[in-house]
Amino acid sequence: MARSLTASESELLNAVQESVPLVERPFEQIGDKLGLGEAETIATLRKLKSGERKIIRQISAIFDTRALGYRSSLVAAKVDPARIDEAAAIINAHPGVSHNYQRNHEYNLWYTVAVPPDSKLGLEKTIDLLHRQSGAIQTRLMPTLKLFKIGVKLNLGGEEIAARSERSSPAFSQRDREAAMNFRVTPEDKRMIRVLQQDLELVERPFDSWAEQAGVSVQTLLQTAREYQQQKCMRRFSAVLHHREAGFKANGMGVWIVPAEQAEQFGEAAATFSAVSHCYLRPTYPDWPYNIFTMVHAQDMAGCDDVLAAISKLTGVRDYAALYSSKEYKKVRVKYFTEEIEAWEEQYA
Repeated sequence: MARSLTASESELLNAVQESVPLVERPFEQIGDKLGLGEAETIATLRKLKSGERKIIRQISAIFDTRALGYRSSLVAAKVDPARIDEAAAIINAHPGVSHNYQRNHEYNLWYTVAVPPDSKLGLEKTIDLLHRQSGAIQTRLMPTLKLFKIGVKLNLGGEEIAARSERSSPAFSQRDREAAMNFRVTPEDKRMIRVLQQDLELVERPFDSWAEQAGVSVQTLLQTAREYQQQKCMRRFSAVLHHREAGFKANGMGVWIVPAEQAEQFGEAAATFSAVSHCYLRPTYPDWPYNIFTMVHAQDMAGCDDVLAAISKLTGVRDYAALYSSKEYKKVRVKYFTEEIEAWEEQYA
């Protein structure tokens, strides 16, 4: 069994999930804040990224897909269980597919896909092509109609049971997205974004090599990144963790039937739960009556169930279901303004 995290490791992981400072020596600043030296901070992060547990997946800019002009959607597919692995592999071949899970429902394959502003196919035709290629029985688009919350932050300190009921204001909500939609991407921005979306090297001055790649000074690179944060097109610059390696074994998608007149109030309330990482209003279909989605991460299914029950108690909404992932087929970050999607469209469209 993998060893437990020390208090110092948990504190460091919580800090880098929140934010990695956009300064020339970010790990020195993090270390000073936590009472660690720069060398110890870097060594600990390296251990947590490539050691026994490999908890840190990536440290990079986290951009808002829509603010960059991309179109994206969650997709629910009904696939013959006997060939679900084959269908998932076909869908995963699309470079814009970032997440793909098998879940315990008649709609058993759930994935997210994004396409760039200059996509020749566009979002709907891309999903239609994936539907036909994968041999899915039924495919439903589940785009975001309203964003109540987005931002995964796993609480690695203190009692997990107590953390289930913690509540706070969402770090990124519909208001932030609306502000971000004022951003207009230039060719210079694309060059910067290609660099900032990379995995940050764990060295004393990690931004030096990125600035060289972008053809700018370190100060210009960092100032641009800070401006992206202010403009909300970059939600944050931080670490993303491997949930299961961090001890959060359960991934529960709570789906709710909420009357239209209550949807706004319900979404805002559900989004305040710290254990809820995503909260969206999505469309319904004759065979899919659920209109609000809440993604919950916990150490086990019972923990997820507790959070959903607490949301139900707070809001008075009783009609909901929990869809749990039984297999993870793909989980990566979307790579923006690269050539892979164009190449896929040339090959398959």
